[in-house]
Amino acid sequence: MEHIFQNVQEKTPLVHCITNYVTVNDCANILLACGGSPIMADDIDEAAEITAICGATVLNIGTLNRRTIESMLAAGKRANELGHPVVLDPVGAGASALRTQAAERLIKEVRFSAIRGNISEIKTVAGGTGSTKGVDASEDDALSADTLASGVALAQKLSKDTGAVVAITGAVDIVTDAKQTYLIRNGHPAMSKITGTGCMLTAMTGAYLAANRKEDYAAAAALCTALMGYAGELAYQKAQESDAGTGSMRTYLIDAISKMTYETLSGGMKIETVRS
Repeated sequence: MEHIFQNVQEKTPLVHCITNYVTVNDCANILLACGGSPIMADDIDEAAEITAICGATVLNIGTLNRRTIESMLAAGKRANELGHPVVLDPVGAGASALRTQAAERLIKEVRFSAIRGNISEIKTVAGGTGSTKGVDASEDDALSADTLASGVALAQKLSKDTGAVVAITGAVDIVTDAKQTYLIRNGHPAMSKITGTGCMLTAMTGAYLAANRKEDYAAAAALCTALMGYAGELAYQKAQESDAGTGSMRTYLIDAISKMTYETLSGGMKIETVRS
């Protein structure tokens, strides 16, 4: 997987993010930290035009409104025309009719290269059965050792239905394109106390897909997921050593991404392949 990591460093992919205003700054900074370059443009009069000059498009419905839905559709369709990867983060799908309907419409009208969400969001977009707690996964949906196989099956089915790499993030992360399936066991529970770690991962996924071949998308998404999880572990460790809180941990997380080498990552990432 080293070439996947190095491609991002060497190509500095420009990623167009129509994302939520709670985490937009963090998404921009994490893209810069991982080796990419961000641009945020959510007005309908320029969304498609900006998409045309970028290597990937990331659509995040975290602070959804009807104006940006149309911009997302325009940007996604333009990326499809150009053959650029498009990534969806269906934040809070299932929490309201607007979010659920917007996610369903986006999946219907845009061909996504990757869809990343928590288990409740993925259950909702896969079949309308997820139960969310605001924008977080419901405890009723949480994956455990006993339900991990069903989570893998859900991700594989959604991947087959949409043609997208599907990433379900949680205590154990699942990434699949229905042919290759990866389990990632990196991360720390304290990451859930930092707003936007999921949004940052989705933005980074855009960079990793933009810099790599389509046949490597599943591996790229898995490596990117491990990178975020391992950076979270390092950030938590540093916060503990310095008796710091969650604000500092957020900074340490971005620092860890910006200073990461493949040698360091390969020594800490925990990725396993599941036979389909």
